[in-house]
Amino acid sequence: MSTTAQALDEILQTIRRPGDFYVTGTNEIFAPKLEVSGVGRISLPLMPAQAEALVAFAERAPYGRGEETLVDTDVRRTWQISADLVHIGGRHWEGSLTTIVARCVAGLGVAEPVTAELYKMLVYDTGSFFVGHRDTEKAKGMFATLVIVLPSIYSGGELVVRHRDREVCLDLASEDSSEVSFAAFYADCVHEVRPITDGCRLVLVYNLIRRGAARPAQPPAYDAQIEQIATLLRHWVADRATPGNEAPAKLIYPLEHVYTPAEIGFAGLKNADSARAAVLAAAAGQAQCELHLALVAIDESGAAEYAGAWSRNRRYGEPADEDFEAGEVYERTLTLSDWHRPDDAIPGLPNLPFDDEELCPPDAFEDEAPDEQLFFEATGNAGASFERSYRRAALVLWPQAARLDIIARAGLSAALPYLDVLAQRWIDNGEAIGSPSWREAQRLADLILLAWPTSNGRLAGGPGDAAQMLTSLSRLKDTGHIAAVLRDICAEGHYAASDNDAIARAAALLPLEQTADLLERIIARNAPWQATACANLLARVTIDTVSRTTDAAPRLQAAAAALLAAQPGDPARAPQPDGWRRPEPLTPDFIVDLLTAFHHLDVPSMAESAVDHWLAWPQRFPPESILIPAALSLGGRAGALRHWAPAMRLVAACLEH
Repeated sequence: MSTTAQALDEILQTIRRPGDFYVTGTNEIFAPKLEVSGVGRISLPLMPAQAEALVAFAERAPYGRGEETLVDTDVRRTWQISADLVHIGGRHWEGSLTTIVARCVAGLGVAEPVTAELYKMLVYDTGSFFVGHRDTEKAKGMFATLVIVLPSIYSGGELVVRHRDREVCLDLASEDSSEVSFAAFYADCVHEVRPITDGCRLVLVYNLIRRGAARPAQPPAYDAQIEQIATLLRHWVADRATPGNEAPAKLIYPLEHVYTPAEIGFAGLKNADSARAAVLAAAAGQAQCELHLALVAIDESGAAEYAGAWSRNRRYGEPADEDFEAGEVYERTLTLSDWHRPDDAIPGLPNLPFDDEELCPPDAFEDEAPDEQLFFEATGNAGASFERSYRRAALVLWPQAARLDIIARAGLSAALPYLDVLAQRWIDNGEAIGSPSWREAQRLADLILLAWPTSNGRLAGGPGDAAQMLTSLSRLKDTGHIAAVLRDICAEGHYAASDNDAIARAAALLPLEQTADLLERIIARNAPWQATACANLLARVTIDTVSRTTDAAPRLQAAAAALLAAQPGDPARAPQPDGWRRPEPLTPDFIVDLLTAFHHLDVPSMAESAVDHWLAWPQRFPPESILIPAALSLGGRAGALRHWAPAMRLVAACLEH
């Protein structure tokens, strides 16, 4: 049974002819020798005085209506100079023109030889324009028009080209005398030149002609394939939305040509790759799917086997790569990166993993030679091994509605950086809370929390994951998800000292009662294992909150009491075994931060109780490594803390010791 991926590949394989209805670009040139009979030598970029001279010499450009040739400045307001009066040359011009024509031929998807014949020079001064029209065939074999805009100083004058339901607007302005802009389009395309708002635009118009062609050239049309693929994608989107369906989350179509990360982009796709990308873009738009261009990376490693006559018992020489064969694959990673949208904008998507079932077809790399392969001879502890990698550009599809879910399911290493991208985009756009981009970030935060990894029943993830998410949420001022991360992640055991900065900044955005409740939860859950980190968090939040809110101290006392109750030392208070987990070692900072928090909360009774505990359990709070360094730190501090009775009592006990 054909899968969606297999079916998509089969349709795309029928698209062989490259090209589009237009092509545009710039080309470096050496300044050509340009003369107009009756005007003289023209310098580039075109200066105002010479522009006036050209306009004075030129004639009004007409337009065709049926069999008639008319002059009507309501339809076309521009000036023309016939080709026989225009002389352009120089040592390098012929080569520059050949390069431009070759790029146009490739972009338009024409295989036969093409020549360019100068038709006329056009001068567009301020106010000039040409309404939408089609070019007539001016020579046998003409199939397209080439417009070369010489270096000119002007604004406005965009060229708009339409073909069926597609339209492009091209700004061909270039003031640099070492560069020309060009555009070519099929003769049956409707096109217009918008009004020049300032300055003067100087243009060479060429007829592109196929010699000896039996049939007229036309833009590639793949309407049938677009409809087939759009229908296929609609079924795929529906299947993906059905619970329990195992349709692939993405569709990945590897391209034929090789593209480096530096050159990858829709505009640079070659031959059939370009045609297939255009077809997929049209079909994706009809089926509510997103299309991207990305780099596929497949990395494999495994066991190698000795091949041929080579033997490890040979007394001379080292084995070469041809003496090995790749065996069983032990490790395999598949990654998508270097994303581009169809307009070649960079979407900020993270690196994403993928599965073989998402490839079109699923066995796309089965018979491919690796881009790099290395073999390693056996050592005393390990047999021979190999490493190999594959690199290809690919077109990647997914349903519009599934993008955030795909990113969230790719793991925290992908989802958290993209959440930060969305936060930065929201900030850069200057949008308000509740805007569409803000809600997009909020939706991703929902999905991240739903997909947060677990291991053996405990929350998992790397160090700093919670802090990274809290930082993005703080930038978004998303207090709802800040509270959820503190409650469901940090207060459920996924916590480290490195999270404290982010937790303190995020908690400052919450109402006082909510901050106090969440702080107590985090400390109660984590203090038995990370007492020093929790004391630092308590001190940070206490100092910040008390400085901002006069009634903060009573609200935070419950968190302080939770940390006091969880202090290590008394075997009766020892935390219950938790698998491999062991309490983090105490440091003198625990003493200093806890006394600092108690002092700001104005709870001397808690502080005295803490000092009693430290002095009662010297095995857990050794004077030499914990108490005395803490006392020295307190003694070196300015302010009231060093003269506070509990602190002075600790210092006195250390001096007595």
